[in-house]
Amino acid sequence: MTASAHCTEVEMARFAVEYSYGGNRERRMAARPAHRAYLSSLAERGTLLAAGPFADDSGGLLIFEVADEAELTALLDADPYVPTETIVQKRVREWTTVLGTWV
Repeated sequence: MTASAHCTEVEMARFAVEYSYGGNRERRMAARPAHRAYLSSLAERGTLLAAGPFADDSGGLLIFEVADEAELTALLDADPYVPTETIVQKRVREWTTVLGTWV
């Protein structure tokens, strides 16, 4: 039996998360360095595939690859934006990738 035969692939789920920001831009800008450092750590781990703000500065989009929605919730709850109440709405949708470089 080869070494690869002993490995089991774990199914990961992808989620698209849309943040909507509140009106307190000053509070958001104060928290942004910690927010970006946190997201960078998730990207280095391979959990966060992509993230960035919308061009109109109304919110942002984040793409995660995690074991399940419970793991995603824990990661989102740890975002430094959360205690500042910068995010006024969060939309989470599981996403099935069928085309592109992430397939």
